[in-house]
Amino acid sequence: MLVKNLPLKFQNFAIPLCILFMALIASLLNRQLADALIYDHQLIQQGEPWRILTGHFLHTNNVHLLLNSAAILLLWALHGQFYTIKSYLFVFIFCALVTSFGLYFYSPELIRYVGLSGVLHGIFIWGACLDIKNKEKTGYLLLFGAIVKILHEQIFGASEDVAALINANVAIDAHLWGAIAGLSAYCLMNLANKYRNSRE
Repeated sequence: MLVKNLPLKFQNFAIPLCILFMALIASLLNRQLADALIYDHQLIQQGEPWRILTGHFLHTNNVHLLLNSAAILLLWALHGQFYTIKSYLFVFIFCALVTSFGLYFYSPELIRYVGLSGVLHGIFIWGACLDIKNKEKTGYLLLFGAIVKILHEQIFGASEDVAALINANVAIDAHLWGAIAGLSAYCLMNLANKYRNSRE
């Protein structure tokens, strides 16, 4: 892809850049501060709700951080033309919340979780749906590929190679809930746009 074809308007990259920066800052925190921010099921239960959001910015190691950072950049290159500050921020926060609540209520055995992978699955699904809406045939391929990947993980488990790289078990349920969140975000935003258009 040529640089001139990349979505280089400020609204296209502002929030992804902020998220990359926040993840980098989080990686520099000392262990005590990091422990106060990670998603921890038991501590959320005891009254520390901020972990529902902050845990997504932390990573198990530098490889985990680099993988998620690369995914943010690739998704921006793929679907950044659809990004605005308001829409991306909504989708990011919505996917983060749904992923965390999905893990909290339906995967209580997962005590700790860090990383952006759940949210990124949601952003990927959202972007694929927008491709389809804009009559981009690749959207169907991307959506199908994501569904196959998630189903494969749910049936056969995650890749052991990836687990070794990030030095942790891959939270496949986070991917599932993130994808559900991305699809839900697309539907909600589509309904909101239709309602707004009908009022004009």
